[in-house]
Amino acid sequence: MPDQTPDLAVLRGDCAQCFGLCCVALPFAASADFALDKPAGRPCPNLRDDHRCGIHADLREKGFPGCTVYDCFGAGQKVSRLTFEGQDWRTGSKEHARRMFEVFPVVRQLHELLWYLTDALRLEAARPVHAGLREALERTELLTRGTPEELARLDVAAHRQEVNVLLLRASELARADAAGGTDGPDGHDGRGGKAGKAGKGGKRGKGGRRATKDRRGADLIGARLPGADLRGASLRGAYLIAADLTGADLRDADMIGADLRDANLTDADLTGAFFLTQPQVNAARGSAGTRLPQSVTRPPHWVAGD
Repeated sequence: MPDQTPDLAVLRGDCAQCFGLCCVALPFAASADFALDKPAGRPCPNLRDDHRCGIHADLREKGFPGCTVYDCFGAGQKVSRLTFEGQDWRTGSKEHARRMFEVFPVVRQLHELLWYLTDALRLEAARPVHAGLREALERTELLTRGTPEELARLDVAAHRQEVNVLLLRASELARADAAGGTDGPDGHDGRGGKAGKAGKGGKRGKGGRRATKDRRGADLIGARLPGADLRGASLRGAYLIAADLTGADLRDADMIGADLRDANLTDADLTGAFFLTQPQVNAARGSAGTRLPQSVTRPPHWVAGD
């Protein structure tokens, strides 16, 4: 029997169950992403009395594309309904509101870790560290259920560092498996995807194995990488802002923290890419031909051609 892992669907924002926390607790500055300045703790002028956005259907046209690429990973509804037991910031005291706004970013970070841990548990090649990942998952979930006081005192950075050791090991195992050439005799990669040949820039080691590629933290802003062979690459924290990745092979790549704002993923193949989040995909540009892992969905603005 395969291990049972949490459903990633529960780690997505549900605005109907939230008190509009991202529209109040978080600050933003007038820029290409936001039409105006807003300090932390002040409601966005577009937030209605029912905690819903008054321009949700026209955020990009109204100058708020930054809102369309944000996801709280389900932290908003947990803080609203569980941590504060359904009492919103409008009806509570000023101290109640202040503490709610303080706790929300903490839970959001923990829920992001839950996303990565859940995704890691889906990597068959990372089975040697599944026990540690599952323990970290359970511990992180327990932390999200703390009291407002406990959450406010939590050292999230220290916990993230502990979890990252496991995520890094899972990544190494998964990418080594991809580099090891799991392509079957029928030309498939063992994950249901079609295997491809190494691109012009791709390298293969002894025995035809694909060499691992480390692009961790690389400055690839505006880079021209059409058709690049980045299968099994580590793109952790890489700056891919406005990079041209048209037709690139990103299968089985580690995408954790990669900045994909305005990156062109037209016809790129991200089948099996892991630690890829919906906000990252939303921030990029793509097409009907872009292949995505099942953990994320195709953004509506891709279909619209924005």
